[in-house]
Amino acid sequence: MTENMHDHAHPAGHDAHHPPCSHEEEHAHTHAGQEQCDENGHHGHHHGHVHEPASYGAAFLIGVTLNVAYIIAETIWGLMAHSLSLLSDAGHNLSDVLGLGAAWLAHSLAKRAPSIRFTYGLKRSTILSALSNAVLLLLVTGGIVWEALTRLMHPGEVAGRVVMLVALGGIVVNGGTALLFMKGGKDDLNMRGAFLHMAADALMSLAVVITGLLIMLTGWTVLDPIVSLVVCVSIIAGTWSLLRASLDMALDGVPERINPDQVATSLRALPGVTDLHHLHIWPLSTTDTALTVHLVSATPAENHDTLLREASTMLAQRFRIGHATFQIEAVGDAYPCGASSCGIGASC
Repeated sequence: MTENMHDHAHPAGHDAHHPPCSHEEEHAHTHAGQEQCDENGHHGHHHGHVHEPASYGAAFLIGVTLNVAYIIAETIWGLMAHSLSLLSDAGHNLSDVLGLGAAWLAHSLAKRAPSIRFTYGLKRSTILSALSNAVLLLLVTGGIVWEALTRLMHPGEVAGRVVMLVALGGIVVNGGTALLFMKGGKDDLNMRGAFLHMAADALMSLAVVITGLLIMLTGWTVLDPIVSLVVCVSIIAGTWSLLRASLDMALDGVPERINPDQVATSLRALPGVTDLHHLHIWPLSTTDTALTVHLVSATPAENHDTLLREASTMLAQRFRIGHATFQIEAVGDAYPCGASSCGIGASC
């Protein structure tokens, strides 16, 4: 015997238009912070603890504005000083604006309400943004590596004091912008992509300043490409984890912060749950996670609502899984698992 509960978000006053909940339906859907059927068969509200991601609209606006102003300044000084290095760096910093713009767009799209065609909204755009930021950063870093290797074989004139002063400005602009996204980068891969992109450029600007001072003191121009290569290796090392995590998410892999075995163990520990199967966990965005699972329960049907509330609340509080869909099955009536569709679960 199976039982269903539909738990979806509705505006105030919508409950009056809902028909009574059917106890003959087959699937049970619960979402943290959304509505569910009460014990009388009506729609009530169940509040979990999965919060909406913080808004970084102001941070993106400040970051893009600062970087555009910096690019304009670099271009003007580069033309006045006839410095190809400054003009090249201005072009490089354009990738910062593109990266921030992509992350900002995804951040905005993720707030769009679901539609008939996009039933989960456009939250997955944040995953695509994080992936594109990682790829863009690796491509730009690869170009710097190529330039550094070229300078090792064919040493040239090292940037003068004007370039060093502009690089100091780069530390302030890029470093300050990176700080705007540092906190959000701990929990949101899209914000982490924006942070790494800006932090990498701040690190490169710092390397330019330090290298310039060392060359002024020692005269060793070979330090320029050597330091650039060292910085590039550190950037690649930091970006690789972003690329891997965002690619995993794009392929519906379980988010890194969630251990599927722990989720299965916690669900099995719920009162009345004897087993589970068809457990699937995947990211809806860089902050939202969805789950579906078949729970095998020996409890009477009238207690299934309580089990559903406990399961959805536990997932929201312990694992920050806010979109959970459950199917409850009686012992002995569990649907068999097919080899091609079986998820995580001992009974599969």
